[in-house]
Amino acid sequence: MSKCRLSRPSQLLLLALARDSIRHGVQAGRPLTIILEELADELVVPRASFVTLERKGRLRGCIGSLEAWRPLAVDVAENAFAAAFRDPRFPPVQEGEVEELEIHLSLLTPPVAMTFSSETDLLDQLRPGVDGLILSDGSCRGTFLPSVWAELTTPQLFLTQLKRKAGLAADYWSPGVRIWRYETEIVE
Repeated sequence: MSKCRLSRPSQLLLLALARDSIRHGVQAGRPLTIILEELADELVVPRASFVTLERKGRLRGCIGSLEAWRPLAVDVAENAFAAAFRDPRFPPVQEGEVEELEIHLSLLTPPVAMTFSSETDLLDQLRPGVDGLILSDGSCRGTFLPSVWAELTTPQLFLTQLKRKAGLAADYWSPGVRIWRYETEIVE
């Protein structure tokens, strides 16, 4: 999988756009409008992202896109707003919290379908710390970013918890299970 590394100025601009979108959300109730003509080409190409917010070392919101369908800068601004105000696990971010937020961006490579003959074969192919996974079977779907390997350190544990996140039993397996892998570029 090829990684498209952004220049440091573009990384810093994305972080600023994410925070500005949250600030704008507090004031206007909607994400920041991005003017694409003012941005470097690498920020205008379609790319998927996740925005993770932390406050005082604790998760405060995380929302993202798995498919690249809009310009990267727009994806980051929209996902930052959604992580701050639409993550159902948390109340909306308040004005006094905005400057205390740590913003982490995960920029995804395009997902690649994996081929495997069994769950064991799949587990043998996983690359801890590198692979993010999307699991799908019927209407059940879930994803874990590569950063989740820090907590779920073995392929078996990673896959078991991903199945649970997707709404499946930990020991579930069927011929209908589909898995895609992707990598991320972390911007902090």
